[in-house]
Amino acid sequence: MQRERVADDIYVFTSELYAQVTAGAVITSEGAILIDTLVFPEEARAIKSFLETRLNCPVRYVINTHYHADHTYGTCFFENAEVVSHAKCYELLATRGLEGLTQAQQNMPELRDVQLVLPNLVFDTGAMSIHLGNKTIEMWHSPGHSPDSIVCLVKEDRVLFAADTLMPVPYFVDGSYEDFIASLNALKNGAYENVVQGHGEVVLRGEVEEKIDADLEYLATIRRFVERVVSEQGSLDDLDALTIEDCGKSRIPLNGLVQDLHRRNLHALYHQLHTEWIHTL
Repeated sequence: MQRERVADDIYVFTSELYAQVTAGAVITSEGAILIDTLVFPEEARAIKSFLETRLNCPVRYVINTHYHADHTYGTCFFENAEVVSHAKCYELLATRGLEGLTQAQQNMPELRDVQLVLPNLVFDTGAMSIHLGNKTIEMWHSPGHSPDSIVCLVKEDRVLFAADTLMPVPYFVDGSYEDFIASLNALKNGAYENVVQGHGEVVLRGEVEEKIDADLEYLATIRRFVERVVSEQGSLDDLDALTIEDCGKSRIPLNGLVQDLHRRNLHALYHQLHTEWIHTL
């Protein structure tokens, strides 16, 4: 696991075991606020050791930005923390999350110590803030990647933990294409110092607007292409003609995983638009 300090009191932890997924810690005068917890116990325990043993800063809150396993499985190792999320995250963890963990533990013995933790502090509409010591975390709903996704802004430092609303390539297969566009537009002109993506490298202040615009252009490009394939009654095989580079994105990030995410996006959008096209006949 890699550790990076992005502000005086803010750390980012990046997994070396799964898709460069990130977690973050905000250090306050009264304890730490942890944003996501990674997937494998050894990395979650390493975060806990660094914060609570090395920094002598107990974790008071864990924020689950969405229900996906790579962001939530480590929550159970922070037994004394309040767990915070969107209300939809609670619902999805209790259903899909529980089913997914049961299946994963059958195939991955390294997850045997993981227990699903349901949030005990949730919000539904609008936004929610946590005040701890000298820090304020503002959270708001940011659906698109998943129905329950939220983003978290450290108000005093203007550091945004964007979770999977921002990652090397937008990925909406478990969410909504239309919601993703709205959520990206809502992040524009935020005057952020740094943005922590849910996977991959931290986006620096001067690059944030360009990153958001590039993601919006990616989404527009794939929609134009898939609309043409559907209108010409093409098949899923025809989607392979649009490479990730054609959309302004590199195939290198996340050790090449972005290519698979791109392909899944195309397939999901094809099924959505094909269904809509049939209903218009």
